[in-house]
Amino acid sequence: MSSDRNPSPDPHSEPAKPRRRAVAYLRMSTGLQQYSPDNQMAVIERYAAENDMDLVATYSDEARSGLRYDTRPGMQKMLADAQSAESGFDAILVYDISRWGRFQDQDEAASLEFACRRARVQVHYCMDRFVNDGSPMSTVMKSLGRYMAADYSSKLSEKVFAGQCRLIERGYRQGGMAGYGLRRMRIDRNGEPQGILDWGQRKSLQTDRVILVPGPEEEVETVRWMYREFIDGGRLEGEIAALLNEDGIMTDLGRPWTRGTVHQVLTNEKYIGNNVFNRHSFKLKYERRNNPPEEWVRADGAFEAIIDEAIYFTARGMIRERNRRYSNGEMLDRLERLYRHKGYLSGLAIDEAEDMPSSGAYASRFGSLVRAYSLVGFTPDRDYRYIEINRALRRLHADAVAGAIAGIEEMGGAVHRDPATDLLTVNGEFTASIVVARCRHTGGGARRWKIRLDTGLAPDLTVALRMDGANEAVLDHYLLPRPVLDTNRIRLADRNGLMLDAFRFETLEFFFAMAGRARISEIAA
Repeated sequence: MSSDRNPSPDPHSEPAKPRRRAVAYLRMSTGLQQYSPDNQMAVIERYAAENDMDLVATYSDEARSGLRYDTRPGMQKMLADAQSAESGFDAILVYDISRWGRFQDQDEAASLEFACRRARVQVHYCMDRFVNDGSPMSTVMKSLGRYMAADYSSKLSEKVFAGQCRLIERGYRQGGMAGYGLRRMRIDRNGEPQGILDWGQRKSLQTDRVILVPGPEEEVETVRWMYREFIDGGRLEGEIAALLNEDGIMTDLGRPWTRGTVHQVLTNEKYIGNNVFNRHSFKLKYERRNNPPEEWVRADGAFEAIIDEAIYFTARGMIRERNRRYSNGEMLDRLERLYRHKGYLSGLAIDEAEDMPSSGAYASRFGSLVRAYSLVGFTPDRDYRYIEINRALRRLHADAVAGAIAGIEEMGGAVHRDPATDLLTVNGEFTASIVVARCRHTGGGARRWKIRLDTGLAPDLTVALRMDGANEAVLDHYLLPRPVLDTNRIRLADRNGLMLDAFRFETLEFFFAMAGRARISEIAA
């Protein structure tokens, strides 16, 4: 007798395995079609289908180098989500090991994967021909893959640097602003001028090159005037800057002149037509360093000079003599004479005195100005260390605001600075405030930072520069959006938990990228 009922399931059959929830991670830093987001995603989707996985989210870092973790917000967000209590996925699918990163220290790549594994999230490299199961063979294969990924970047860096050096020696400009009194000229492969490049513009053809040419006549004459005033007039850089500002003459960036900007004009060889490269390096985004002169790459007489060599080297000689390194005894002798003359000492008094090293030189040589004071018998009526640090931080804040404006404009963004508050309005879309967080030490030696937020300005984004333990250099940056700020101050320690440290960045590259503007041709591509 037949029955219409469905047959009962076999009690001995194995239940269907639940499908794993996975996320995709995409990274692209080059124009290679192999690594296009679409190609990466196609491989990841195929891998997910073949291994019974459901893709629930995608994280991406487009136009991001694989050399550093701190410049990849997509990976940072993915790892933070993986380590959260409610991650919602247990696998990360990556095209191959090179997309995970080309870290020069292979332990860094391994540590990031280990952080995922400790959170019970497994990383799968979809195109690599091994199963990432923790077996000895997979460990060897991963180590080899990481080495090859790092080696690729290292060799590419060497090739790019060699190519840049060849172009420098042929007299072509390699990046950077032209500077006051100069302009960037685009030329074709035959050396024919193709027009002046305005601020932010780049050459359109790979075969084109860039050289420096004299700028407007009034700017050229102003540069020559600076040299005359310095050499014949006996004026210092700060005095020259003050005269320029009184006459309403702005820098090439449309800002008032400072001692530093005048000093740069008086010391840069491009004004006598020399093309100098590799004075500073940041190879593989690992360590910034100032290179000794023997490592510089140069082509003398590459551009049309606007300053005579004899005049330029006279100015350089005067600056070198003024800044020559004194012995400790010479520095203290001059400081003691100044003390006897004035009856007191201060950083401002030192900087204003003729034939004296700067107050910064004393602080660097002797550890602090207060220490230098004590060596010549001067005891301040009060502790000047906080005054000196605050003065330095005020200067740093002004430089940080100027640097932020330059970085945004370099990315093609538009920025307006409120002269009264220093509030930045970026692209007419959001506001940003730059603050400097001084480092203080607790009685037990722990470092603490207090970020004061201007609730009256109510910026959409607060960019906090956190200083190192000596308050001499920027340690890192916090990009704090207004929605997470419900107070007028934030206190930071070395570690602050994911809620705050998710907004921590080593550099301001991510902030600048937020303000970037893509050309229509790039969007269409």
